[in-house]
Amino acid sequence: MSDHAASAAPPTRFPWANLAEILTPLLLALAAAGVVLAVAGHNPFEVYWLLAVESFGGTRRIAATLAASTPLILTGLATAVAFRAGAFNVGVEGCVFVGGLAAAWVGFSFTGLPAVALVPLALAAAVVVGAFWMLVPGLLKARLDVDEVVTTLMLNFIAISLTAYLVNGPLLAPGSANSATPMVAEAARLPKLMPPSTLNAGFLIAIALLVLYWWWSNRTALGFETRIAGTNPRFATASGIDVPSLIIRMMLLSGAIGGVAGGIHALGTVGRFVSGFSPGYGFTGIAVALLGRGSAIGILLAALLFGALTTSGATIQLFSDVPIEIVNILQGMVMIFAVARFGWIFARRRRA
Repeated sequence: MSDHAASAAPPTRFPWANLAEILTPLLLALAAAGVVLAVAGHNPFEVYWLLAVESFGGTRRIAATLAASTPLILTGLATAVAFRAGAFNVGVEGCVFVGGLAAAWVGFSFTGLPAVALVPLALAAAVVVGAFWMLVPGLLKARLDVDEVVTTLMLNFIAISLTAYLVNGPLLAPGSANSATPMVAEAARLPKLMPPSTLNAGFLIAIALLVLYWWWSNRTALGFETRIAGTNPRFATASGIDVPSLIIRMMLLSGAIGGVAGGIHALGTVGRFVSGFSPGYGFTGIAVALLGRGSAIGILLAALLFGALTTSGATIQLFSDVPIEIVNILQGMVMIFAVARFGWIFARRRRA
């Protein structure tokens, strides 16, 4: 089992004291980035205040941050589900691509259906295709012990290339010079929550799935078995848990949630599928799951952090002389510290 997958597996319960383990990487990243800002001639406190204002300083800015956080909640959740079973799935990005294309295809193909039928059908297509995309890596990992990092990583490139071929060929919008499918029907669009922002009902779906994940991981026998299998597969096998079957199911679930992320992005934000559909949501989801230590509240906070950095980074150059590269450095540092393991510090404190 991967060390990162083990570190991301949450405890049976999430005590608020563990919030420190989530905030520690963020605080260290802010401190390190503050040094970089100071060396570059910028006041770190002024820059951080500007980032906070641009992310949460008003209704429209909050809506933009929540909209940017929505796909990251889902991809972080998809990654955490696989982590919990001891599988380091880096293929959620590919699930976002294939799931998004599947949802868009349903959205522009079955235009005669009402919204009450078309939206669930499109999202169901995203779920099925996303889950199917993780079937082969799950089987190879469970039955032949093939490294899932390699198989899922390679499938990302296949997904991106396959969808690029389809969107430039059979599914290219008639008369379009761009690599894009036709627009989905209006009935397939997810309702806006705070017009004119792009925040839509996909955010509510993401929160609902996050709540279900918390309940499943903390209140069900399957969630307990999955945690045991991810933490100590030998003990799980000796206890009668079918670990290979569990890995397959969790990989399928991970792919399904990744497909939902792509479907929501297609139906709620873009309105179609375009080449370069995801700016790396699946890969950022790995950092979200690691920073959140696999817990529901941690995933939410980490997704909001990266969503805030995304929205504020796009506008900070308009109001200051801080280059966008500074925001990229901060994101990279958060990812680095998210991978670091600080659990021994808190474990020693708890023992004391």
